[in-house]
Amino acid sequence: MLSLPPSVRLFVARGATDMRKSFDTLAAVVMEVVDEDPQSGHLFLFVNRRRDRLKVLWWDGSGYCLLAKRLEHGQFRVFDRAKGKAGAFELSASELALVLEGIDLRGARRRVSHDQLSLQT
Repeated sequence: MLSLPPSVRLFVARGATDMRKSFDTLAAVVMEVVDEDPQSGHLFLFVNRRRDRLKVLWWDGSGYCLLAKRLEHGQFRVFDRAKGKAGAFELSASELALVLEGIDLRGARRRVSHDQLSLQT
């Protein structure tokens, strides 16, 4: 399980990204397409057209880090609730962990916790 501080956000670039891109070109995509600062400490996720590869770019304070994953079977299913828009959308750390495992997020929903139920009444 990924353990990210609550201040870290995760942005998913909409559309397909050329997986030949590396540190600097992905940082340029973050600035141009996602409209965020790539050195903010947030995570930026990119998926290829076939959706069998993804890369996560982040700045750790001294340089860029790049995580890459290729699924041997199946596709990454990153569900975007606002289809058709340009730019990016956000995921939670728990959703990223599921995506990295190859779990399809379409139709997934968060269960209401006991604390949330008591607040509603």
